[in-house]
Amino acid sequence: MTGPVRPQRVDGRWEDIDLMAYKSEGSAPFRDVTRQILFMDPALACELRYFEIAPGGWSTLERHEHVHAVMVQRGRGRVLVGDRVFRVDEHDLVYIASLTWHQFRADADSPLGFLCMVNTTRDRPQLPDVEALRTLREYPEVDSFIRA
Repeated sequence: MTGPVRPQRVDGRWEDIDLMAYKSEGSAPFRDVTRQILFMDPALACELRYFEIAPGGWSTLERHEHVHAVMVQRGRGRVLVGDRVFRVDEHDLVYIASLTWHQFRADADSPLGFLCMVNTTRDRPQLPDVEALRTLREYPEVDSFIRA
């Protein structure tokens, strides 16, 4: 970080922060997601990242050994956490426990921008196999929600 203050110049964009691809195309199913690393300090061993999902887009259906703390900053949408789908709006806080399936989706008419705090050193995302997808799809609300 170049100074103690990094202004947000427009919604979802901070000064001197690179706008990066969410993941490599073809690495996992997702649509219209970007990411920015806003803060990283080895002394704290964590990163504060900002993700933005364009209207109608979604993140990858995945799980990790590490936990997530997610704060919605912009827009609205829904999130799958485990076997339940929740509505999320600005300033909602989402806790995702270790090894819990999760996926974010922006509403069709609104982006969904959120801050995500994670460990700097963390495990790679796990994608659902056929059996995990079958189990998730047993819940009608989840089945109609997920994009995989």
